[in-house]
Amino acid sequence: MATNRFSSSFGIGGNEVRVEGQEGMLEIQQNKTLIAQKLTTKTPTRPEIVTGLKNMDEVFEHFDPKVDLAFEDEKGQNVKEQLIFKNVGDFSLSGMTNQSPFLSDLQIKNEQYKKLIKQLKTNKILKLALQDPEAKNAILDSIESLIKEIEQSDKQ
Repeated sequence: MATNRFSSSFGIGGNEVRVEGQEGMLEIQQNKTLIAQKLTTKTPTRPEIVTGLKNMDEVFEHFDPKVDLAFEDEKGQNVKEQLIFKNVGDFSLSGMTNQSPFLSDLQIKNEQYKKLIKQLKTNKILKLALQDPEAKNAILDSIESLIKEIEQSDKQ
């Protein structure tokens, strides 16, 4: 009969698995990724056994996982943020993006760039205008003047 050092009735695995004659270990599915990272500011001196937590909300409340990050913007400046995880959904892309102004800004820029690329690929009039040097310069001049207007309105 297989035993482990944690308990005689439970094994190690992604889910709680009762051990009956073998060590309980579930394989991670092929379309899943396991990431293990320290998400608390407290450094444990030894493993802590916590009992009495009945659901995931209680686990998140007890351990209070958060991580301090430093992003680098397009100018090379560090942008420091802290991500706080209050439920499993906070680990998703949208969960992290919703609580991070930096990631939200990147997502907006990404969507705008995709729309611009789509316009460049599908707008036949714009394609023809960009092939004509005079029309292309006129478009660039218009864009530059719009940028100046935006910059001036930001300063006010």
